[in-house]
Amino acid sequence: MSSKSDTTSSSAPNKTVLITGCSSGIGQETAKWFNDRGWHVCATARIVDDIQQLKESGCDAYQLDVTDPDEIENVISQVLADNGQINCLVNNAGYGQFGPVEEVPTTSLHEQFDVNVYGPHRLTRTVLPHMRERGSGTIINISSVAGRVALPSAGTYCASKHALETLSDALRPEVEPYGIDVVVVEPGLVDTRFPQRITEDLDVLEQTGAYDWFYQALSKFESLDGWGKAIPPENVAQTIYQAATVDNPNPRYPVGTTASVGILTRHVPAAIRDKIFRVLQSVLN
Repeated sequence: MSSKSDTTSSSAPNKTVLITGCSSGIGQETAKWFNDRGWHVCATARIVDDIQQLKESGCDAYQLDVTDPDEIENVISQVLADNGQINCLVNNAGYGQFGPVEEVPTTSLHEQFDVNVYGPHRLTRTVLPHMRERGSGTIINISSVAGRVALPSAGTYCASKHALETLSDALRPEVEPYGIDVVVVEPGLVDTRFPQRITEDLDVLEQTGAYDWFYQALSKFESLDGWGKAIPPENVAQTIYQAATVDNPNPRYPVGTTASVGILTRHVPAAIRDKIFRVLQSVLN
């Protein structure tokens, strides 16, 4: 595929990317990756002090909570006023609410969707009129291998990412006539604070005592060593940049071995997958 821009700082004059969730991990590295290649980067985070380092490196920093429609309207209006255009939107902000489905309160399910699904939806709806008017643009939604394959104890998170994937699949042909690309990036295990954040969010669970295997498993996976071979977030950032700068990008980009292998398991019959999970649960009990 041909490239929309090269990798030198002079190759992307007046190109603007808006990225959510830049305080750490994938979002932070993506902001650095675009900035190093000459894009005008608008980095956002709920706490603007968390992206001070990006601001010092040349990025614009904005406070943005993706669950707040007014903040979204204000930030996008400001970005357009300052730059005149948004060439690429990267919907990266998100988190993972884990726990057995029965033990996750409905309020927590709503909060998960508010950030992981409604947030990207709000931003996309706000940016699309501008991209349609320009006749070009790229919207990149950061999903996960969990958006393709559901895992026990991760139903809430998997459901949110699957919803984001299906919204992206519907949106892609809707906006293609206007010169707008929609891409889903699907990382596997990434070396970020994601596992620690899972542990931090367990206090909302209404424990029944029926799912001890989950808590026993979690105690064994508190470090990234337990999660398998995690890839650095820079790998995901590089893939996001590729999706933003090639002509006719792929609809999906799995990133990492765990993503590529995990996605293949969706072709395994559900009954067989269930048997495998039952064996794993029995080992942990």
